[in-house]
Amino acid sequence: MPTTTPRILLAGGGSAGHVSPLLATAAQITRRCPEAEVIVLGTQEGLEADLVPAAGYELVTIDKVPFPRRPNGDALRFPGRFGATLRSVRTLLRDREIDVVAGFGGYVCPPAYLASASLRRPLVVHEANRRPGLANRLGARRAAAVLTAFEGSSLPGARRIGMPMREGIAHLDRAAHREQAVRGFGLDPACPVLLATGGSLGALRLNTAVAEAAAAFVEEGAQILHVTGRGKAEGLPELEGYQVVEYVGAMEDAYAAADLALTRSGAGTVCELTAVGLPAVLVPLPIGNGEQALNGEQVVAAGGALMVPDGELDAAHLRHQVLPLLRDQDRLATMAEASRAFGITDAAEVMADVVTGVARRA
Repeated sequence: MPTTTPRILLAGGGSAGHVSPLLATAAQITRRCPEAEVIVLGTQEGLEADLVPAAGYELVTIDKVPFPRRPNGDALRFPGRFGATLRSVRTLLRDREIDVVAGFGGYVCPPAYLASASLRRPLVVHEANRRPGLANRLGARRAAAVLTAFEGSSLPGARRIGMPMREGIAHLDRAAHREQAVRGFGLDPACPVLLATGGSLGALRLNTAVAEAAAAFVEEGAQILHVTGRGKAEGLPELEGYQVVEYVGAMEDAYAAADLALTRSGAGTVCELTAVGLPAVLVPLPIGNGEQALNGEQVVAAGGALMVPDGELDAAHLRHQVLPLLRDQDRLATMAEASRAFGITDAAEVMADVVTGVARRA
């Protein structure tokens, strides 16, 4: 049903790994195709409940109905609950005359994918991790386009475009903004800066190791910008050159201030680090299906990062391995070049073009 006004449903939510690329894509759709109507499908419990309306997009919520992993009461109730959710999404697609569904993974995607299939609406799938989740494995079977953040996906017909991200990060010039960013965090531009962060929720092992090693870094003329996660900064040492913050609203400022990052290796983090060309020491989360280690492997192989198993990260490792690296500007420059060569900065634009193109052909 051709239309002069593309009507697009973006499905995804729950975590920042789903919501951030969704919103980055929405922003580029709006910029590149101002007449497009963009609706977001999410839940009331995920980050999207706050972030999507704040970004100016309509959010339609459905119940979170995870697939049961064991036979119990939830398993018995699942068919009825999932069926009701599926019917509500079908109604949404019909009533709003949606031309294309674009999914980013998460609990809302299976009903969105099945509803689009039943109504023969085209589907575009974006997979952030090298090891795809169940929802996107389901959707990729009939998708008009399967787009990924990394090479080597097992999804059929996958094409790497990178991770859609905000313009402020994707097109950051770290060198041009470094001095202002460093001063903004109360640090000295003449001294190297380690950015240590476990994400918005923090990471206990990273926080503990960094706090214990902070004095040694400062004594050697290095600095640390430690983003602890909300509610995780209490009790950490107070040292000049060791700046502790719970949260950074604009991560591009932290990336610009840093010479080296110590982080988890979630897909979004890895893609942002490489887009801005920031060398990193990656510490994969040791739970789940191992996707964080997979996400970082290709960057390590390219020379843009090092990887340390979670169990080996402690204050001694930071003092003996990370601190010398932070002070080796030549090696950091080589790593930064390799990181930037691996990174992709226009994923949001490409994703937006693919989605609107499919919508116009619908």
